[in-house]
Amino acid sequence: VPFFDDNWRPTSFYPKIAYNRGGGMHTLCLLDIKVKEPDFEAMKRGRTVYLPPRFMTVNTACDQLIEAEETHGERAYDPVATLCVGMARLGQPDERIVAGTLEELREADFGGPLHCMVICGDVHELEMEMVGQFLVEGSKFKLSSSTTSEKKQVSSEP
Repeated sequence: VPFFDDNWRPTSFYPKIAYNRGGGMHTLCLLDIKVKEPDFEAMKRGRTVYLPPRFMTVNTACDQLIEAEETHGERAYDPVATLCVGMARLGQPDERIVAGTLEELREADFGGPLHCMVICGDVHELEMEMVGQFLVEGSKFKLSSSTTSEKKQVSSEP
């Protein structure tokens, strides 16, 4: 997911997420990293200067994904109902994992970089058991009607 700016708001990631979710698949979103970006104003004056590094946060990605859904309006995901998982510094002692909706994750504290996130497709009951321990308290996410856990609930009725 690339950083948006005033003049460039690409949403090329949106159809890929829609395709994956349409097939019940999860989508791993790698978030933008701006390192050694040239300062174009300085270049106009004949100097080579680089801007400080920037690393996209899960919070920024949530804002941009919500904007992309509002722009496209194809219901690839629902900002208030689709389960997502935000992750930071995976594999490090201070890693952070938080699960919830895009609206919930945009307010979560993930700390420093590097961040990534998953937009969930159909969630198997074993996946839900694992992700459940990272859910935002009181999360409003809704499982899609084709998840295994809901099928099990429906089929276990007499």
